[in-house]
Amino acid sequence: MFCFGFNTFSQSRATISGNVSDQFGNLPGARISIEGTDLSATTDVNGNYSFDVDEGEYVLQAAFIMYTPVSKTAIVKVGDTIQLDFVLETGFSMDQPVSLGSRAKPTSLLKNTSAVDIVSPQQLTNSSQIELSHILHYLIPSFHSTNQTIADGTDHIDPATLRGLGPDQVLVLVNGKRRHSSSLLNVNGTIGRGSVGTDFNAIPIAAIERIEVLRDGATSQYGSDAIAGVINIILKKQTEVIQVDNRAGITTEGDGFSLYSSANFGLKIGREGYINVTAEYRDREEINRAGDYTGSVYTDDQALDQTLIQQNNFFAQTGYSDRRVMEIGSAKTQNLALTFNGEMKMSEYATFYMQGGRNYREGNSKGFYRFPKDEDRVVQELFPNGFSPEILTDIQDDAIAIGVKGIKNNWDVDFSHSIGINRLDYTVNNSNNASLGSASPRTFYAGGFIYKQNTTNLDLSRTFDWLNGVNIAFGAELRVENYQIIAGEEASYIDGGSTFTNDQGVELPRTPGAQVFPGFQPESELNRFRTNSSGYLDIEANLSDQLLIRGAIRYEDYNDFGGQTIGKLSGRYRINDDLSLRAGFSTGFRAPSLHQVFFQNISTQFVNGESLQVGTFNNESAIVTEAFQIGKLKPELSTHFSAGFSGKFNDNFTFTFDYYQIDIEDRIVLSGRFAEGYETILEPFNVGAAQFFTNAIDSKTTGADLVMFFKAPINRGEFNASLGANITNTEVKGPIKVSAALEGQEEVLFNREEIARVENGQPNYKLNSLLSYDINKFRFQMVNTLFGEVKFIHPMDGDQTNWVLNEFTGNVETRDQTFSPRLVTDTAISYQFNDYLKCTIGGNNIFNVFPDKHKHSANTEDGNFIYSRRVQQFGLNGSNYYVRVLLRL
Repeated sequence: MFCFGFNTFSQSRATISGNVSDQFGNLPGARISIEGTDLSATTDVNGNYSFDVDEGEYVLQAAFIMYTPVSKTAIVKVGDTIQLDFVLETGFSMDQPVSLGSRAKPTSLLKNTSAVDIVSPQQLTNSSQIELSHILHYLIPSFHSTNQTIADGTDHIDPATLRGLGPDQVLVLVNGKRRHSSSLLNVNGTIGRGSVGTDFNAIPIAAIERIEVLRDGATSQYGSDAIAGVINIILKKQTEVIQVDNRAGITTEGDGFSLYSSANFGLKIGREGYINVTAEYRDREEINRAGDYTGSVYTDDQALDQTLIQQNNFFAQTGYSDRRVMEIGSAKTQNLALTFNGEMKMSEYATFYMQGGRNYREGNSKGFYRFPKDEDRVVQELFPNGFSPEILTDIQDDAIAIGVKGIKNNWDVDFSHSIGINRLDYTVNNSNNASLGSASPRTFYAGGFIYKQNTTNLDLSRTFDWLNGVNIAFGAELRVENYQIIAGEEASYIDGGSTFTNDQGVELPRTPGAQVFPGFQPESELNRFRTNSSGYLDIEANLSDQLLIRGAIRYEDYNDFGGQTIGKLSGRYRINDDLSLRAGFSTGFRAPSLHQVFFQNISTQFVNGESLQVGTFNNESAIVTEAFQIGKLKPELSTHFSAGFSGKFNDNFTFTFDYYQIDIEDRIVLSGRFAEGYETILEPFNVGAAQFFTNAIDSKTTGADLVMFFKAPINRGEFNASLGANITNTEVKGPIKVSAALEGQEEVLFNREEIARVENGQPNYKLNSLLSYDINKFRFQMVNTLFGEVKFIHPMDGDQTNWVLNEFTGNVETRDQTFSPRLVTDTAISYQFNDYLKCTIGGNNIFNVFPDKHKHSANTEDGNFIYSRRVQQFGLNGSNYYVRVLLRL
């Protein structure tokens, strides 16, 4: 009876199986789907797949990102087992379906009304970088992100920008769902000063299938922040392969040793469900490119100081025998991440999905050295030779999203809820609170931040047979945000009242708070919430086979900033099957982040080599509202115009070109330091200067993007080439906006250095090229990136009377400097031993290229800074080499 039942079941089904390969062999991870059904599978490590199906006729499609999809028909009867193999050829982005920019079914780039870049699985797998922000930095011309130095928490969370705008003017999605931002507000002198961005490096690269970058204003489609564009990170779905990646690298200077290890695997859930899991570990030692210190140590009397240095053997005693008393470059970090992505079929018409993970990062960076001569900052009983303070960061990033998608009455319905939490805690080590004297601890918990985001979305979409096809989509979003500042321990901020007597016999107070990063005071603690609700309508109409028109309108309402209606109108005209024109105009909206509204803190900043206690006061403070008469922050409003074309020739050469203009009103900036004339007001706060956020500037950004791909078979191998270029120009328009109380102080509110940071702090152009040649089991790859010039403009040097002596030249000169373009080259050679093992050796920046050195001695700050820390093109690491072993099991 049992056997009869079993045989009856087995004979009621048929099997379709086969292999997917390309010209070089089996292709694991390719996706096989059966048209008209929800059945799909991914090929295993040997490129094989299998389906159990009922009797009938089926159309199977094999697809892989950056390969041309292939469809075949299979007719099976009960009990049949047939073999259906596919050989895929590499394709190009013009033929790839993309989901960004449209609420309808995914369409190819050639048919899209907006410019979209695709980072393919092959590009991710073959990249020589081990952090997501750096991968995008070297693959997407309009994307900029590099390590910062001597910038507190910004040393550990890299600011990332698109099209030369700010980190908070690009929206990040994961599987189409809004990603939360970091809890860190960039308040130091780096790109993105005064803004909050997304921590790209909290997302493990081993979990990513591909990335789509929409280079167009899209706030009406996706919500606030998408002024410069949208980056959608799509996670892996594969279930048949276990992929293990191990890498080790080191710089040619012998520092910056890095280890990378990741594992990704998937499991089937039922017939059609899956869960994909990734674990990733990164560890990088610090990289130091500081110069030899030339300043004084024990006293400003040079002769006496040299004698004391020799007597105390200062540089050897402190471990700085090479006279490099600072660590300037890339901070030490250790990173561990776990993520998941999955779907489960609930019924014929409904699917439950989920994604999320946790990332934990420890960072260790240094600040300015505190010398024994600095008696107001150094307790000599604890540190007779001074000290190099450390900032230790603990960053935990959690995210989870769940939802249900399906079909109801011919409408595609998607209901989801996502939660994102980012927490950053500071510990100050090897330091002191000078005001506590010899009773001061050497390690302090200085406090931290928490940012939480809860987002609920409902999206509906349906395509009608009107005209040549009309898609109508509408939906709503509810977002609740929470921002917290956590106070540090008392010893990290308290004024202990200790004093010292200077050379003139005058008794003076010592500086309160932990040196390098005073802890957050209880008065700075806060816990603030905000809600945002929005609704949108999106219509796409194919008026003819050639002409597509898209329109979107969105209403956003914040409980603290009110409502705003924004919209977008775009179109695409297909001249023929291989060439399309597109254009669009949109309005944008970005509300001030909770961080910008409520952040407050006291920090130690170095100005012309001298430390200064600076208070950042929020718009609830009486100092800001009464003394400076700064009103409530306003949202940023923008307009975005773009026009371009895309096309291909014979599937071997594809190209896109786009022009854009982005105008932003009332950009939110962090002001300069107000000190002179405000001493009485600032005295109770134990600070020497005050700064705050305000809507101070309007800006205009114009530019163009060019992307080209080429492929050709050469000598039994395949040659692939890509070239991407971006040119961007941003200018601050009109006068600086000041309150009545600050008239005449425009140069203090937003000085020429800050204007230059907006206009010239990022490369004015960037070219990325990737050349690869695959033959037999070898792969040869070269990536070249040309970074345009950046400029540092000193805040005081607009007036020649402020120029100072340049010890390099002996002349009184300006400290302004333009840093010339630089070409960085990465190479790699890979060998595929079999279906399971691939080994790579490679190098980044193989010609050991560095930015221009400082030309004015005053910019080096006593020899410490050979290279600029204010503006950077690609960091200060120099060349590094690595080995990599990739296993597919």
